[in-house]
Amino acid sequence: MAYDKFTQLTSPAVPLPLENVDTDQIIPARFLKATERKGFGDNLFRDWRYNGDDTPKADFVLNNPQYSGKILVAGRNFGSGSSREHAAWAIYDYGFRCVVSSFFADIFKNNAINVGILPVQVTPEFLDKIFQAIEKDAKAELTVDLAAQTITIVSTGESESFAINGYKKHNLINGYDDIDYLQAMKGEIATFEAARPY
Repeated sequence: MAYDKFTQLTSPAVPLPLENVDTDQIIPARFLKATERKGFGDNLFRDWRYNGDDTPKADFVLNNPQYSGKILVAGRNFGSGSSREHAAWAIYDYGFRCVVSSFFADIFKNNAINVGILPVQVTPEFLDKIFQAIEKDAKAELTVDLAAQTITIVSTGESESFAINGYKKHNLINGYDDIDYLQAMKGEIATFEAARPY
């Protein structure tokens, strides 16, 4: 399944300054019955977002109208716990295209990239600066440049580089998943095969 191409994103950010957010908090296990990657955004952070009677919790950030955007900024160790892909599906389906943290669980990081979400790992010091900028102005924007592998706080101009696997970077820039990548090489594969008759 192809995804939106990710080249450069400038957007306000939604702050979630909590550490050790695990995949069961991102999408509780009782919502994992569906097999399609649609509708999971409705239950993103479900137990933090809603009361038992399904009314929104006013003090949770996703229910606060002053925060919006396609970037989620989270505390350290985001996406720990089970390996469920649904956590990444829920984040993507909600509308986020980038998650920023000072550390990601490896499986979540790979699941996120595989569905078109860019996980940007920054230093704890730069993460603090991002949270400070958002606290100062709820509409503070970040610019994430995948080609240059940089993230910038627009209001201050402060920037930091981030690392990403070259293959995964190529896929995100082109909007590919692993199958799309292979399909894009069909011509090269056919040429290779034609040159090697058996």
